[in-house]
Amino acid sequence: MKNSYFDLIEQTYYFPQEGFDLREGNLTFHGVSLKHLIDKHGTPFRFIYLPKIGDQIKKARNLFNRAIKKHQYRGNYFFCYCTKCNHFYHVIKEALKHRVNLETSSEFDIDLILNLHQKGKLDSGRLIVHNGFKTEEYLRKILTLREAGFVNSIIILDSTEELDRLLNLNPKHTVKIGLRMAIDEEAQSAYYTSRLGIPPGEIIEFFKSRILNNEKVELKMLHFFVDTGIKDTLYYWGEFQKALRLYVELKKESKNLTAFNLGGGFPVRNHLGFEYSYEYMINEIILNIKEACMRENVMEPDIFTEFGRYTVGEAGAIIFKVLEQKQQNDTETWYIINNSLMNTIPDAWSIHEKFILLPINKWSHEYGRVNIGGISCDHSDYYNSEDLNQEVLLPKYKPGDKEPLYLGFFHTGAYQDSISGYGGIKHCLIPAPKHVIIDRDSKGNIIDHVYREEQSVSEMFNILGYNG
Repeated sequence: MKNSYFDLIEQTYYFPQEGFDLREGNLTFHGVSLKHLIDKHGTPFRFIYLPKIGDQIKKARNLFNRAIKKHQYRGNYFFCYCTKCNHFYHVIKEALKHRVNLETSSEFDIDLILNLHQKGKLDSGRLIVHNGFKTEEYLRKILTLREAGFVNSIIILDSTEELDRLLNLNPKHTVKIGLRMAIDEEAQSAYYTSRLGIPPGEIIEFFKSRILNNEKVELKMLHFFVDTGIKDTLYYWGEFQKALRLYVELKKESKNLTAFNLGGGFPVRNHLGFEYSYEYMINEIILNIKEACMRENVMEPDIFTEFGRYTVGEAGAIIFKVLEQKQQNDTETWYIINNSLMNTIPDAWSIHEKFILLPINKWSHEYGRVNIGGISCDHSDYYNSEDLNQEVLLPKYKPGDKEPLYLGFFHTGAYQDSISGYGGIKHCLIPAPKHVIIDRDSKGNIIDHVYREEQSVSEMFNILGYNG
């Protein structure tokens, strides 16, 4: 019976497969020798393979445009990159090479866009979709962006109150807006309706009473987003059809409404046995929209997507070295790696996200079931199951082996840096708050002083590479 790690992978999956192959017994990633990178840089290290970003963008565009042509669909397709998934300058610069539009989530994103514009990396004609909770400062910066020439900026209202905050700023020009429809969450969720968006039953009346005859705003887009992603499930199609019916109804009232935004949600490969028909899902989306519009005699909308994880997720990886092997009982073997999983891939413990885990070397060794442990003192700093197998199988090795065992977690390019707080950045570029220290003096009076001010744009840009 063949029982090397290579035999396990070859017999279980199609291998080699896109992105993964062996060269001289060691793993490569898109043709890049990972052993060479280990010898050059040591471990641990994370990396991003920039060409994969363009590949993902082109794949989505090609599939949507082919479906549009196939079904003689009269609208256009627009690809937006969600900056919150990976804000680093080198990542967004790479995405912009492929003429993506952008989706923002917070006020600091506007500073980022202006920075890119000043560097000549982003022209003012690009479409910018503004999501997230709209504070007064966020709205003020969006209007500043409009004054800088970004005429294709669309503010997606997340609540009816955001319209009041916008109008209180007295915009100089008519502002393009969208309305986000709140979805019903899946049955196992802790709440029934998403906090994001406006309940669908309120949208038509809100439009008629507050937007229709208001010269300050112009409705351009209906937006909805399913958190669990674009999947061929009854739940997804149910929410999709609800949003589509609302679009058709709203279009009959609004001649300026031209765009239907699907949000994000294309999955990325999280195991070697991953199967998902992007082509099938895109064809079904296009066909469903076309048929609904034809039935009601309305023009098909332009279709927008906001792909973040799909765009950058499969471009990233992080490489570790196994420091020690611990046999804690008869059945549990631990491989202790040279960093913390909680710090480097926080989704693995916070929301139990799974990633492709593969050894870099020792593919000819026998394999066994193991648990991966980080070097932090936290009980939760571990990884012990893969999405397909519900267990981790890796090459065995002897503690005295001359060459250590190296492991890679792949397709970690989205969210992990911001959620782990890499260098001080935060999710959606929400700044770290002001830090105040409170004490009492010798007489018992309260004294307080600011230890550190709220994180600034410049501090975050230094981390992300925009000030270089």
